[in-house]
Amino acid sequence: MAKRVFFSFHYQDVIDFRANVVRQHWLTKPDREAAGFFDSSIWGNAKLSGDVGIKRVINSGLEGTSVTCVLIGTETYGRKWVRYEVLKSFKRGNSLLAVHINTIKGRDQVTKANGPNPLSYVGVTYSESGLTATLWEHSNGNWRQYSEIDGSSSYQVNAVPQQYRGKGFSLSRWYREYDWVANDGYSNFGAWIG
Repeated sequence: MAKRVFFSFHYQDVIDFRANVVRQHWLTKPDREAAGFFDSSIWGNAKLSGDVGIKRVINSGLEGTSVTCVLIGTETYGRKWVRYEVLKSFKRGNSLLAVHINTIKGRDQVTKANGPNPLSYVGVTYSESGLTATLWEHSNGNWRQYSEIDGSSSYQVNAVPQQYRGKGFSLSRWYREYDWVANDGYSNFGAWIG
C-alpha cells in the first residue's frame, strides 16, 4: 500500500529542479501503488503567511503522513523550516529518511557536491526516567534547545528503552541516508520508505 510522504526541502532545490525529480518520479510509474507513495508536501503560498501561518501549513501537511523524507541539497541543513518539519515529524512519530539530491543534474545540467545531512543538526535527549524528551538543534557551533514546536523543547513520551535514558542523540543515528543517483532512488524509493 502506498504511504503518504511529507517531503522536506530547501525551496531553492525546487527552483533548481532537483527536488521535483524525486517528488514527481511517480509520474513515470504505472500508478501510485507502483511508486509506493503519495506526495504530501505543501509549499505553495506558505511563504506569504508569516511564521504562525507557515507552522499551520506545515502541521496540516504532516497530517495523515507516516514518513518524512528530507531532500538534501547544499544548504538544506541550515534552513529554519526544514528543522521545524523534521523535529515536528519526529515528535509526531513519523519515520524519517534523508536523500541526497545534489547528484541529480539541475536545471543547468550540472551536479553539485553533497550537502550536510540535516538529521545530523537536530537531535533529542531523554530524561533519566525515559519519560521526557527534549528536542535540540545545532546552530553556530553549539547545541541549543529547540522550542519552536508548541513553545517548549520538552514533551512527554512513552518510556524509552534503558540504553537511551539520560543520553542525547542526533537524529542521523537512527534514520537512513541515501543518494538518489548512487542508490538508484527511482527504483528503490518505495523500499526506502517501506
